[in-house]
Amino acid sequence: MRGRVFHLWYGVWLVYLVEPLVQAWSEDSPAARALGVVAVGLFAAIFVAFFGAFRRARQQRRAVPGWWGWAGVAGMLVLLCALTPAIGESALGLLTFVSVVALFGLPRRPALVLAGLFVLAPVAVPVAVPGWRPRPDLSFTVFLACLIVLGVTQLLQRNAELAAAREEIARLAVADERNRLARDLHDLLGHSLTVVAVKAELAGRLVRMAPERAEEEIGDVERLARQSLRDVRAAVAGYAQASLAAELAGAQAALTSAGIDVELPDDVEQVPPERRELFGWVVREGVTNVVRHSGAKRCWIRVTPHEVEVGDDGHGPDGTAGGRGLAGLRERAEAAGGSLTVGRAPERGFTLRVRVP
Repeated sequence: MRGRVFHLWYGVWLVYLVEPLVQAWSEDSPAARALGVVAVGLFAAIFVAFFGAFRRARQQRRAVPGWWGWAGVAGMLVLLCALTPAIGESALGLLTFVSVVALFGLPRRPALVLAGLFVLAPVAVPVAVPGWRPRPDLSFTVFLACLIVLGVTQLLQRNAELAAAREEIARLAVADERNRLARDLHDLLGHSLTVVAVKAELAGRLVRMAPERAEEEIGDVERLARQSLRDVRAAVAGYAQASLAAELAGAQAALTSAGIDVELPDDVEQVPPERRELFGWVVREGVTNVVRHSGAKRCWIRVTPHEVEVGDDGHGPDGTAGGRGLAGLRERAEAAGGSLTVGRAPERGFTLRVRVP
């Protein structure tokens, strides 16, 4: 319940204190009248104070201290006993308020036990008090109030659980988006900057030997830098994609610039469209690792409708190459229902393979 609705909900109950107040005011004895009026006022004050504190605790999302409920129930019972000489058996109707506080402020089991006793009290207590008559109507009133409060407490609990679930979903969504962005930026920039470094190094070697070739390499560096900028913007916007055909073309350029012979598949049309993006990311990550870490002379990329493999004849896996990139690639493969394997190639190099059944 929110704000004014909650205050209105528990404030309505105070209407039922009008009758005890009128009865206390009608007492002939000034002392009894004063005691009755003060007791009714304090009774109402405890009731209002309890629910005000209960509301603040829920707003601050902290647990309601258990002693609040026990103190409220005890205080209201003491005041009810003080009112009894002034208003007689009508005081039993005030058990409705005590039941409400008990069900809101106490643990479920003792609250239910007390509520059951309060329901029975209007018909059980008069048996032991001369001149009083059983009041099944008051028992029914207390019972009905307990049912209403139980429904309200269940609603509040479900709302709290729903709010907690929403917060958890939002937190997980933020974490997933953060992981997606980190994975995409790693895959995009790791490859692009590796190729830029290779081409810049090549241009530096050619600037005196073959200025025209060096100029071409520098132009490629500029083009790759601009493409990387576009890729980063697309990744941030959530639209980063890897085209298998484009990645194979980029792989050939990167490997050739690094002085690595490359063997590429003749045709990628055999790969189902829904797998081409994943296979493109595999080619990008695999080629980046070959250029960075392998020391290879030859690299091959093999593609089938269900599998893509990137291998080389370098010095093999060293336990560090592509750690974060391979983790992100594994996430992509598992999301597509596939699996990623890495290991030593027949030519003692490194093999990266992703298979989608």
